[in-house]
Amino acid sequence: MSLRLIAALADSFSFAGWQGDGSPAQVLARIKTELLSGLTVALALVPEAVAFSFVAGVHPLVGLYAAFLVGLITAVIGGRPGMISGATGALAVVMVALVASHGVEYLFATVVLMGLLQIAAGLLRLGKFIRLVPHPVMMGFVNGLAIVIFLAQLTQFQVTDADGAKVWMTGWPLAVMLGLVGLTMAIIWAMPKITSVVPAPLAGIAVVAAIVIGFGLDVPRVGDLATIKGGLPDFHIPMVPLTLETLKVIIPYAVILAAIGLIESLLTLNLVGEITGKRGGASQECVAQGVANTVTGLFGGMGGCA
Repeated sequence: MSLRLIAALADSFSFAGWQGDGSPAQVLARIKTELLSGLTVALALVPEAVAFSFVAGVHPLVGLYAAFLVGLITAVIGGRPGMISGATGALAVVMVALVASHGVEYLFATVVLMGLLQIAAGLLRLGKFIRLVPHPVMMGFVNGLAIVIFLAQLTQFQVTDADGAKVWMTGWPLAVMLGLVGLTMAIIWAMPKITSVVPAPLAGIAVVAAIVIGFGLDVPRVGDLATIKGGLPDFHIPMVPLTLETLKVIIPYAVILAAIGLIESLLTLNLVGEITGKRGGASQECVAQGVANTVTGLFGGMGGCA
């Protein structure tokens, strides 16, 4: 079992899966594509991590640490290239109740236990059972995920009034926001038809950001949500009492979060498999998600999945 995982890891670090003849030009082209794609994902994950940290009721840095650690670890030891992991809304909506009732330290302990459960699921090769999920369920998952992401963005159309309450934008500010959103979507849609040199999402972000900065448009920015200044995460053992009562609190949440995280990640794995034409890697992905969440919980992150 462990030898298969090691072999899969070795294969993921090789150039055998790269398309092309392996010439220097092909390698440089692939590296350029990977770097631009990575930059695009990084720019997209920052506001998403901040938004989901607010959903979970934790500091934005907790979400950013999760995006950094989970994304890095799963990319290195995960089961499929193309899988992007980080803080997610599906987990945040479960975490908020735990944080509200017991505090963020209990969340960190829960994330560590969640990761250990996911590692166990991978070693027991439970990920293979995701193949039993019907195709309509997969399509429902993809569309449901799109709806969750869409609804999470609607809060960006709210502003704080004089009384400190959140109200919806109206008039010119709303028109500017809708125009910028529409322009970004149009660029992402049209860019592949013009050139494939620059990833479409990166082009959309860069062009619209340049317009906002160049014309000095007064629109909300990521930094307006909360301060996100800070350093790299430090090793931190969750400060919770090691008692039976603590386990009674964190075990139910850990089981729910582990299940949601694996289901979401493995369904995404199947989707990526359909796009790339390559199957497998479910058990390795379970282990990768588990290691990522265990480490994240020990470094003050909120955990995540694909």
